Amino acid sequence: MKYVDEYRDPAQVKSLLEEIAKIVSRPWTLMEICGGQTHAFLHHGLDDMLPGEIELVHGPGCPVCVTPLEQIDRALAIAARPEVIFTSYGDMLRVPGSTVDLFNVRAKGGDVRVVYSPLESLKIAQANPDKQVVFFAIGFETTAPANAMAVLQAQKQNIKNFSVVVSHVCVPPAMEAILSSKHNRVQAYLAAGHVCAVMGYHEYPPIAEKYKVPIVVTGFEPVDLLRGVLTAIKQLEAGKAEVENAYERAVTLEGNLPAQKVINTVLQPVDRKWRGIGMIPKSGWGLRPEFESFDAETRFSVGEIVTQESPLCIAGEILQGIQKPPQCSAFGKECTPSTPLGAPMVSAEGACSAYYRYHREAVFHER
Repeated sequence: MKYVDEYRDPAQVKSLLEEIAKIVSRPWTLMEICGGQTHAFLHHGLDDMLPGEIELVHGPGCPVCVTPLEQIDRALAIAARPEVIFTSYGDMLRVPGSTVDLFNVRAKGGDVRVVYSPLESLKIAQANPDKQVVFFAIGFETTAPANAMAVLQAQKQNIKNFSVVVSHVCVPPAMEAILSSKHNRVQAYLAAGHVCAVMGYHEYPPIAEKYKVPIVVTGFEPVDLLRGVLTAIKQLEAGKAEVENAYERAVTLEGNLPAQKVINTVLQPVDRKWRGIGMIPKSGWGLRPEFESFDAETRFSVGEIVTQESPLCIAGEILQGIQKPPQCSAFGKECTPSTPLGAPMVSAEGACSAYYRYHREAVFHER
């Protein structure tokens, strides 16, 4: 398959691994931002193939994982209402709230439906004028254009029985939050190619300069990922801290300008709490005032919800690269895909899910 097979070529993978092994001279810690990168590294066994000096730690780039518990509980409270058809991407249904998840709500009679696009939710709203249709709008910059477009279309078509629970988060503020922490271990970032395909990577040079860390944009196939690792290691070994694009076939510096225009039309920067991490200023998007009538939290008065995380779950430390999933005392015991304590165990991009699925043991370097 064009643009896939050539990036899974064993000969190229072997060549890149050999080149990395030749130049690495000391331990380095790299963080892949996206959970999709984490799953790709582990699925293809690349983490085991890399030289022992290179440690991969796993970042907060899993939107399901970082959606705060109180936001999940707000969604659950709305979904349980008899007048509501609650729509969501499928990976949110198993994410635990304080007591239940969306599957439990559906089992008790709630009308919870999986959709593959927010525009499907609009069609459901049009087909069910006697119901309130709510879409759980989560995600990083990748899903923001489609979610914003759904709100824009609802306004243009005067669809009044449609609203959204907005829980959008943005990558650059989270990168800075990790780098500025006293517990930071990250020496280089592998930035998520799909985020950069939307937003470009013009926001990253100030971060690389301020914190003296290389940032390399990568794709998700083995050759893409190893090119990213090689580029980052070259910079680290040379004492450089620059932004490089190792995913040229999909990413440009400026990104997708029409998509950014839709985002900026409907959404505005807001302070956002990240599950397990806490509040990060201006790290999310919320609806602009002219679209506030589509805010489901206001429409259903679920703003004031107080929650408490499981004391056994260390998802926040995992999402910041401080610890790895097998270092959690509950991993594979109290916390499994069928009995999750935190979202990283059930999300398709969760680090705990990846380690559980691919049976990886934690290797943690001392620096």
